[in-house]
Amino acid sequence: MRWTLSTGRAMLGGAGGVLLLLLAAPALAGGLPAVKIGLVVPAAGEAGRLGERMRRAGEMALADTAGGLGRPLELIVHEEPFDPRQSPGLAERLVREGVWGVVGHFYSSTSIAASAVYAEQGIPQITPAATHPRLTAQGFSNLFRLAGRDDQQGQTGAEFLRAGLQARRVVAVHDQTEYGRTLAQGLLLAMQRRGRRVLAVEEIAQGDRDFAALVGRLRALKPDALSFGGVFREAGHLLRQLRQAGLTAAFLGGDAVLDPEFITAAGEAAAAGAYLTSWPDPRRLSSAQDVIRRFEERDGTLGPYVLQTYDALGALVQAIRTARPGSRTPEELRKVVQAIRGTAYRGALGRLRWDSQGDLAESPYIIYVTRRGGSLHGWFEPLAERRPAAGAAASRPAAR
Repeated sequence: MRWTLSTGRAMLGGAGGVLLLLLAAPALAGGLPAVKIGLVVPAAGEAGRLGERMRRAGEMALADTAGGLGRPLELIVHEEPFDPRQSPGLAERLVREGVWGVVGHFYSSTSIAASAVYAEQGIPQITPAATHPRLTAQGFSNLFRLAGRDDQQGQTGAEFLRAGLQARRVVAVHDQTEYGRTLAQGLLLAMQRRGRRVLAVEEIAQGDRDFAALVGRLRALKPDALSFGGVFREAGHLLRQLRQAGLTAAFLGGDAVLDPEFITAAGEAAAAGAYLTSWPDPRRLSSAQDVIRRFEERDGTLGPYVLQTYDALGALVQAIRTARPGSRTPEELRKVVQAIRGTAYRGALGRLRWDSQGDLAESPYIIYVTRRGGSLHGWFEPLAERRPAAGAAASRPAAR
């Protein structure tokens, strides 16, 4: 069947840009209104390149999954700044625009801020990237995530420091964001359960470049390992300055550090040997090969969150196709939510299913080491797979 594609772009106030993408099969649509899917990506700037790749992944997923609905499909893409105060307004705008489901938001803080709006309307929400435990701990039945959880990632890092590196003098550093703080908290809780404690918890701020005072304090503590909760920019600058000061402590970062820009900021000599927790390399998944090939032929390097976005939109469209809601009323959309929860989705990332909280039933993290020629982005090589224990107490914190 031949699909027709039309696009249009308009600038909006407050929430950035929006892209409307319409895929329609005239023979099947029968005059019925379109099923509108919202996609919220990070705004232009430091995270803009991620947002652009996520948008392209959404377009590709929509084209791949649009058949069999009996209605046209419309993708509405909004850009969102890293500001949770604006997120409820953006969510309300998507509600007014008539979406049947939302893929997003990107950040944990903005996802949490927007989630109550979607929950009130019964609109299915699948975030491809938000990792804070508090998101799904809210108990909203319509909310799902296609990412791991920070506390599970912290638990994986703590176990590697203990068993893999035999580290005894550990310092935690985080960037005061929800992501960075929770990554550090997950590490601390996991270490406490093993009867261990960290020497200190230090804070930096996003945008910092000069860490002389922090490096001085760390030199006095003489750690043998440093766990970092934050993103690649600050991680790279901090590691460079640590090595310049002669500190040889093992460096462990999270998935937000696993980016070639980390090498640029740190320098190859300083970055070599740094450890990172993240998802397994999707290039090793047979289920992802076709999507990766087609994406890179059209759009270049795969990049983070492309496959998560692709599968999140695919899972949502599959649920709509399965549930066949007659309208977008809360009662009808509840059928879509039930279809997501009750039906496994086979996507680029393999077989995906969700638990009662909306978290992935299986959320693996593995350890990477940084070295030139690594199989991921040419810099990162996987060491071993670590799976958080199912139902572990640390992975089910109370809402806060």
